[in-house]
Amino acid sequence: MSGSERDERGRFSAKHSDDEVLDTVRKHGPAGTTDVAEELGIKRPSADYRLRQFETDGKVESKMIGNSLAWSLTPEAEA
Repeated sequence: MSGSERDERGRFSAKHSDDEVLDTVRKHGPAGTTDVAEELGIKRPSADYRLRQFETDGKVESKMIGNSLAWSLTPEAEA
């Protein structure tokens, strides 16, 4: 059984803060989803989920390179 905490809605809370994820994108930028997952020690689908949330929020943007998405911070997130 996992020691992860759940929030008030019963969902697992994030193991890494938003800033940690964004710093990883900044460090590798452009960062592949696998780069982010490996750096943070999380599974690729979890990294993909967080990155897509950040894209919806306007903090990162993605670009297809071959069959992979490359993530980078938006100018607003860099500020």
